[in-house]
Amino acid sequence: MHELKTLSAKALPSALAKAKTYRFLGEPDEAESICLDILAVEPNNQDALIQLLLSLTDKFSHGHLRDCYSRAREIVDQLDDTYCKYYYIGIIFEKRAKYHLKKEGPGAVEASYEWFVKAMSAYEKALSDCDPDNQDAILRWNSCARLLNNNPEIKPNEDSNADILLDPFEMPH
Repeated sequence: MHELKTLSAKALPSALAKAKTYRFLGEPDEAESICLDILAVEPNNQDALIQLLLSLTDKFSHGHLRDCYSRAREIVDQLDDTYCKYYYIGIIFEKRAKYHLKKEGPGAVEASYEWFVKAMSAYEKALSDCDPDNQDAILRWNSCARLLNNNPEIKPNEDSNADILLDPFEMPH
């Protein structure tokens, strides 16, 4: 077993920038590793927690939905700001919706619709209960709405078993 090396505290800002770069390059595993290195030095680093959460959601499409989804949900509990909690729950749900949308099979489209609805509900909560000057949730809500409006085949189906693919809806406290 190889012992991990520890970053110096002075290296944290540049490491965080590298994590963001790796995310943008579509390399979520590398971004995740860097975030874990940052958090080993500074466990409550909010920027690293957010980048870790986003890296985990980036991995949904790589077939790591189950493990990454629960880890991302756990990170939400570590975030300080109420707005972040609702907003980032919305992102988790939205990315899960997109995962189901790309997945083919019985109930996948209906499950996707339900996750989009949950994401939009979380974004609404961020807008109504949190900082009115931060409009990021509007951008995400509108993106979900446009996707649903432009793809009428993404809809609920009462005759479907789509609920089998859904986890309980939990909002942060």
